[in-house]
Amino acid sequence: MSLNAPVDPRGPRFSAWMTTVILAVVLLTGWWRLLAAQTVLFAMCAFISLKLNPWGHVYRAVLQPRLKPSSEREEAAPLRFAQGVGFVFTLVGVIGYATGLTTLGVVATAGALVAAFLNAAFGLCLGCEMYLLLRRHTPVFAHDRPQ
Repeated sequence: MSLNAPVDPRGPRFSAWMTTVILAVVLLTGWWRLLAAQTVLFAMCAFISLKLNPWGHVYRAVLQPRLKPSSEREEAAPLRFAQGVGFVFTLVGVIGYATGLTTLGVVATAGALVAAFLNAAFGLCLGCEMYLLLRRHTPVFAHDRPQ
């Protein structure tokens, strides 16, 4: 399977639920080291491979066998882009918390939390939508447009 092979969308939604929980814990506790771990996870998924997401492994090993098979698939590129957006927000959050700019940390983490929750609860991936808009309207993404 290639790095950009289509994926079962239920896996990323499960990951979004786990991310929602992690980010909520960070907001409740200010535990920026947990946010730093989430930042590393976003970076691995965005810049290396979605296959590195441990929540994806949990989904495939524990949940997917218990669900009805689905032929629905999503392209990996928008998901990876969304992970990159999450990386930026959580990196800003880590910098905010770690340097004493707590308001910056809270705002950036809250932004990431809203996006993760929308994906988890409603299947609305804001980063994916941003990717599609950029692909449609930006020359940098022109190579990725269908012919």
